[in-house]
Amino acid sequence: MTQRIGNGSLIAGVLAAIGASVCCVGPLVLLAVGIGGTWIGSLTAMEPYRPLFIGLTLLFLGLAFHKLYLVPQVCAPGTPCADPRTIQRQRLTFWIVTVLLLGLLAVPWLAPLFY
Repeated sequence: MTQRIGNGSLIAGVLAAIGASVCCVGPLVLLAVGIGGTWIGSLTAMEPYRPLFIGLTLLFLGLAFHKLYLVPQVCAPGTPCADPRTIQRQRLTFWIVTVLLLGLLAVPWLAPLFY
């Protein structure tokens, strides 16, 4: 059960980060793959909601961190969560996802440096 809560926090953080960056990264990705048109400009309509999505992303990452590092693991012997490699993989996945999400959130501030 606690495994699902930790995974849910990471998944929710990813979805919130995608929502936060859809106004800025979305048009760049579409243009990079050759899709263009005036309708791409309408993707910037999500810009006012960006702070909300950034807050949700940070909240869910904080919940996942809390679950992985601050709450003691309670596992029955013989279950997968009793294996120390499982928590190591979960923590590694958490940090990989965190770095990617923070990079995704930073795109609007970093993009002007590249064009």
